[in-house]
Formats: sequence, C-alpha cells, structure tokens
Amino acid sequence: MALIVQKYGGSSVADAESIKRVAKRIVDTRRAGHDVVVAVSAMGDTTDELLELAHDVAPIPAPRELDMLLSSGERISMALLAMTIHSMGFEARSFTGSQAGMITDSHHGKARIVDVTPVRLREALDEGAIVIVAGFQGFNRDTRDITTLGRGGSDTTAVALAAALNADVCEIYSDVDGIFTADPRVIPRARKLDRISSEEMLELAANGAKVLYIRAVEYARRHGVLIHARSTFSSAEGTYVLGEGMQAPRPSEGEAMEEPIVAGVATDLSQAKITVAGVPDVPGKAAEIFKIVAKSGANVDMIVQNVSAASTGRTDISFTLPKADASSAIKALAAEQSDVGFENLLHDDQIGKLSVVGAGMRTHSGVSAILFEALSAGGINIEMISTSEIRISVVLRGSDLAEAARTVHSAYGLDSEIEAIVHAGTGR
Repeated sequence: MALIVQKYGGSSVADAESIKRVAKRIVDTRRAGHDVVVAVSAMGDTTDELLELAHDVAPIPAPRELDMLLSSGERISMALLAMTIHSMGFEARSFTGSQAGMITDSHHGKARIVDVTPVRLREALDEGAIVIVAGFQGFNRDTRDITTLGRGGSDTTAVALAAALNADVCEIYSDVDGIFTADPRVIPRARKLDRISSEEMLELAANGAKVLYIRAVEYARRHGVLIHARSTFSSAEGTYVLGEGMQAPRPSEGEAMEEPIVAGVATDLSQAKITVAGVPDVPGKAAEIFKIVAKSGANVDMIVQNVSAASTGRTDISFTLPKADASSAIKALAAEQSDVGFENLLHDDQIGKLSVVGAGMRTHSGVSAILFEALSAGGINIEMISTSEIRISVVLRGSDLAEAARTVHSAYGLDSEIEAIVHAGTGR
C-alpha cells in the first residue's frame, strides 16, 4: 500500500460533473488499497472572478482581506469534493490550509511555506479517511492570518504535503496527458515525454511552460518528491519528473540511457523589454541601474549591454522583465535619470521569448546552430540571446513567437506523428 498525494486544478473541478469524475478517480485509488491525500484548486475560473469582484469594489484591495476572499474558492471545491466522495460510500474529510498545518510567512498574496505540520491529516489517514486539502493557502503563526501562496499555489501545496507525509508519489492532474516537448496548444504535434529531469523541468517552467509551476518543481527537487504529471481525463501514464538519483516506477522498454539532447521548447509572451539608452560607459553604471530596478520590486530576466560608441563613450543596456513590473521599473529609473546620467528609456511590451531546453546540451555541439539556422530560414529576427548550461533563450517579436516555436520544434526532430489531445483547454 502506498501513500499518494493527488492535486487537481481548476479545470479538473470546473463543475459538478467534473467533480464527480475526480471523486471517482480518487475512490478508485483508495479501492486499490492506497492512502490518498488530495490538494484541490478553486473551481474553474473562480479565483479570477473573485479577483475581478474585489477590484470592482476596491481599486486597491487590502491584502489581508483579499487573501480571505481568494482562499474561499478552494474551500468550496474541497467541501464539494468531500461530499461527493461521501455519497460514493467512502469516508472523506476536508481541511483548510491552516487546519492541514500549512504554515507560511506573512506575505499576503505570495506567501512562502516555512513549515508543514500535518497532524490532523495523519490522524484522518490512520482512521481510514480520504483527506481533501484546500490548495493555495496557509496560515501565519505570528499574525494568525490566512495567507495565499500566489499562482500555482495548489501545486506547491500538493508537493509540500507529499514531502511532509513522506508520500510515495505526488500526482499533479491537469487537462493534458503529461509534460510535452512544447505547449500542445501552440504546437499540436508536440510529443509527450515519459520522464524529464527536475533540472530540465525547472528551466522549462521558468521560461513559460505552464503544466507545472516552478515553485512546486523547486520544492520537489529540494525535498526529494517524485512528481507524476498526468491527465484527469485519462488513465494513461503521464510524465515523471525525476530528481537526482530517482527512477520512474516503470521504466520504458528499450529506454535510452543517455539524456535527450533537447527535452522541450518553451514560449513566453508575458515579458516586456526596457532599454536604458545612452548610458555612460564607465564602471558602476550597470550596478546603479539594476539597484534601482531591484528596489522597484521588478524581477529581471535577460540582460544585454551593447558595445559603446567610440564617438560618445555611451552604451545601451536592455533587459527583460514581467510586463506587470515594467511600469514600476520605468518610474523608478526615470526618477534617477539625472544621477545615473542616461539619455532616455525605451519600453517594448510586444516581445516573445523562445527557449530550448535539454540536459544533452552539455555534451553535444551544434545545438545553438540548429536554433539559429531554423529561425533564419523562417525569416525571424532575434533581438536578444541568453544561455545556461542546458538552455538557450532568444527574444523576438511576439507576433513571430508561435511560428518560431513550430519551426524550431520541427528542426530538433521533436514533432510527433499524431496530434496531442487537450481535454479542457487551459493546461492546468
């Protein structure tokens, strides 16, 4: 008998029929002799609808009250799911994040888990109950307030519970059959992966892949949790995310021993580019600029500095960041323009980022050449380039991103012979 943690996203519990389908899967797992703990998201688009309602009544909602409001979505779905399981003849108990022992820091809207004390969950399991936990939320001991974990918080909740309960596996359910070589909504012939390293998954998640959130993957890697990403709508095996030294429960027949050169292609339309033009090319200016950006709360991704013009002794520094952070960064830089001495600021929110990820890049040459040749053949211009040991990222026009992804995916031989199935349409 195993202890299995399962997580179901909003599209998996979007309505009554969906909840019944999820309850049947949970009950089938229990019938197979396993203990089951479930982390559940709010139904469908409930969180977005609550956010919209909050902003309708208050332009800047109080963070504490916003967390109280948003955490209600998961409480609704957990109770409905527990009721459904009861109606099927099985004992189920639902718990809020605080009841489940999900202890966080005090940052409303983006709290981080600092401890998990699942005493009540363990008692319920020992008494034979199926445990249902509200995802996305926790409790701060100092303020005694409810907190929320931010987007992807239910994934993180599930992984944290798996770590605290020493679960055998953490199953993350969504509306796709696993982790693909690309977003199947962008590239219909993307191929499902049987397994992927946590290192590769971290890079893909950080660069736009949506099936798993980066915080959950980081937590799983740090605490040795085996993740199995699979579909709510299918009983087929999904994709195992393997940390160092881990092996999937059932290795594929004839599985190659070496890592694939390229595991996947990720796309991201959520970033903007800021160019600080006419920066004096003297030591310390870049440090000044990025200290200002850091104080604005913006999270910088890619950075490129041009060669300075000999005639002026000035250079341009460009960087990318989330679109939501751009206005605050521009405002902060503009306020310090005279002290830093740059000439002007340029803002571009029509960019897209394309990333190619694969552990095999460490030991294979020519990976970048394939990328650049494919983009060149497609007539697609590159604006910025960034690399790591196992990733190459390029910034290009947002309008070119989908076509670029399809071209590059084909160039690396990642296309499947059949189209991927997307059951509900959101990827969560």
